[in-house]
Amino acid sequence: MRRAALATLLGLSLAASTLAAAPAQAAPSRPSLANLVTLKNVRHHQLNLQKIADANGGNRAAGLPGNEITLKYIADQLKRAGYTPTVQRFEFDYWQERSAPTFAETAPEQKTFQPDSDFQTLQYSGSGDVTAAATPVDPSATGAGSGCEADDFAGFPKGHIALIQRGGCFFSVKTDNAIAAGAAAVVIYQLPDQPGPVAGTLTKPYNLPVVGPTNAVGKALVQQAQNGGVTLRVKTDTLNQKRTAANVLADTKRGRADNVVVVGAHNDSVAEGPGINDDGSGTATLLEMAKQIDKLGPALRNKVRFAFWGAEEEGLLGSQHYVDVLPQADRDKIALMLDFDMLASPNYVNFVYDGDNSEGKNNVPGPVGSGAIEKAFNDHFASRKLPTDPTAFDGRSDYNAFISAGIPAGGIATGAEGIKTAEQVKRYGGTAGVQYDPCYHLACDRYDNVNLKGFEQMIGATASVTQLFAYSTLTVNGNELAKKNALANRPSPSYKRPLDQMGSYKTR
Repeated sequence: MRRAALATLLGLSLAASTLAAAPAQAAPSRPSLANLVTLKNVRHHQLNLQKIADANGGNRAAGLPGNEITLKYIADQLKRAGYTPTVQRFEFDYWQERSAPTFAETAPEQKTFQPDSDFQTLQYSGSGDVTAAATPVDPSATGAGSGCEADDFAGFPKGHIALIQRGGCFFSVKTDNAIAAGAAAVVIYQLPDQPGPVAGTLTKPYNLPVVGPTNAVGKALVQQAQNGGVTLRVKTDTLNQKRTAANVLADTKRGRADNVVVVGAHNDSVAEGPGINDDGSGTATLLEMAKQIDKLGPALRNKVRFAFWGAEEEGLLGSQHYVDVLPQADRDKIALMLDFDMLASPNYVNFVYDGDNSEGKNNVPGPVGSGAIEKAFNDHFASRKLPTDPTAFDGRSDYNAFISAGIPAGGIATGAEGIKTAEQVKRYGGTAGVQYDPCYHLACDRYDNVNLKGFEQMIGATASVTQLFAYSTLTVNGNELAKKNALANRPSPSYKRPLDQMGSYKTR
């Protein structure tokens, strides 16, 4: 009996020593949203958006059939993923150019300028055919900027065509001041450091012609006007009418409803093309992220609101409508907004919005917390030894409504009509002296208008930073979730407000 007991003790000691020597098992790693959101699946959504555009007039522009089918596709994909999406409709001013415009010098020389290459009609320009003398307005852009102040038009001859340089204020402010001074038409020419003509929006309908030539054309006309006078002809043929567009909104079921992370992309294209980079790349990425994010499980502590904004190309209308009609109590529940507009430009750069305004170029101040969002993106890229470049909060995408309302925001983009520098080529590859997206706002912005390497990097950054803030917004708004809070991981009702309670793009 003693021998048996000894054997038993020895057996226990051996088992104990074996357990002590065995390495401890690592805790299960947190799921990675960046690994779940694959380039292949995102590209599938892009391909479907291309098919929708091809079957509906070649575009997905707000107020046209291609956008309506896009809305249905987004809502259907969200429903299949278990969401209860809200389609938030709103009325907007639809604009269309019905025939080719004319912009010409008739005296002292005769010269006809070419649409698209020499000038463009600004969105919401009215129709008209005006031949008159042209008068420069504050060509040195003193004060706020050329045409930004009423006294810039002191002595302006009524019935003349106003020659105004871009910059300093919204195009609509310049145009309103010109109309008040009696201008018969408005010509807003490009800044010296910007390529091409002015392709922008007036944000509201006008009754007189408004066009935007290149800086070279504009400067030459100003010089002629100052050296004896110049007569111009401006002819536009446009349609302005009321139509409807929509935002599509969907909340994760898991996460705190009082500390919401909004992630957004716009669901429309310009009328000129299908917009598969602008912003089919953002739409496709967010759709796939919405389908995969529930796999994060308890790591999803803050509710994530997926927002697909309507009529962005018409002047950031959908996101502005959303913020305008959102009660203050619900605004206060938004921790931050992340904007993803153009993630796949062929000649890409990893642009990160300058949340702390360290570059000093922001038109709109980034609310406190925006710098932490910028840092989160920069840290993500740095951890993968990938370069980044800062880009200003210049009001050209859907973050504008949020930062104007004091909500911290940030995001990434790969560039639009800007020109890639030789120094950027050293860090990213690509071609110097060429636009980041040569098909920006053109018919060639199709499925193959993508740099797959850059796009995959952007998808990873989008997913990783979204997951970071879905877990904690401490660095943005000081909101740290206590571990003992059992409600943190409990599913909560989806965001769905009755529709009857719901009510750039380049604007300067």
